[in-house]
Amino acid sequence: MLEAVERRLEQYISSLEEPIITELYRKLPSGKRLRAKLILYIAGEKNDAIKLASIVELIHAASLLHDDVIDDAMLRRNKPSINATYGNKVSIMLGDILYSKGFNELTFLDNKIAQIVSNAVTKLSIGELYDVEMSKDFNTDKDKYIDMIYGKTASLIEASAWSAALLCGKKGENYKLYGKNLGLAFQMIDDLLDITSNSDILGKPALHDFVEGKTTIPYIYLYDALDLEQKIKLKSLHKKILSQDESIWILEEMKKNDILSKCYLDAKILIEEAISLMSYENEPKLVAIAKEMIDRNF
Repeated sequence: MLEAVERRLEQYISSLEEPIITELYRKLPSGKRLRAKLILYIAGEKNDAIKLASIVELIHAASLLHDDVIDDAMLRRNKPSINATYGNKVSIMLGDILYSKGFNELTFLDNKIAQIVSNAVTKLSIGELYDVEMSKDFNTDKDKYIDMIYGKTASLIEASAWSAALLCGKKGENYKLYGKNLGLAFQMIDDLLDITSNSDILGKPALHDFVEGKTTIPYIYLYDALDLEQKIKLKSLHKKILSQDESIWILEEMKKNDILSKCYLDAKILIEEAISLMSYENEPKLVAIAKEMIDRNF
């Protein structure tokens, strides 16, 4: 099913008639194509659905290129990132090219679909800005965290499901909420994996987010659970290269205070609502995607 999307993506890139862009694009890891799957599962494999799925994947790839520059990430899905190999300037410009090509192709779709997707990209960019600003200090506000991950991650997944539903004449609201919940849970699970997975699985060192200044939901919950002296210690480790003892202390306190289970429960509640919505809509493939996301070992 995704083969048609991959072919269309290749067509979009080759239409630029720039060999260097083709070379760089082919070095990008394709990932699981979650957003494309959602669109095709909802709207089927008709031509406009394949176009929409390809455009959204172009936009997603562009956002990851910029994200890697912002985070100084040397790895992307356990392979050297474009910025690590070719430098930040190349990574930023390739991201800009993919964004602009995606928007150009978006103009050939229905205006409402174009509005939904383009508005999501604005939210995504604002979410990235929030992420950068919030990394300057230790954030203890869960609501700020949720707003940030909604923009950075969930908004494009929400737009994918919503626009796909409208594309094939389905009522959009349940699909929109499904996409939002899936996106929020996806990022929460990713933030958990940063703590529980090793670099071979995750493609980056464990606790990398905290070292980079990101105060994700596990750290917010941990901060709330600690006494005053421990709170001061946790804040002192923020944005610091951690020693082995410091890493062990964080992990032990997470375990002692059952933090990961609490975070997992937050994600599970969102997924259970998403499953309920798609069960009502008789969308077994979308139910399966949601279940697969939450049925994982941490």
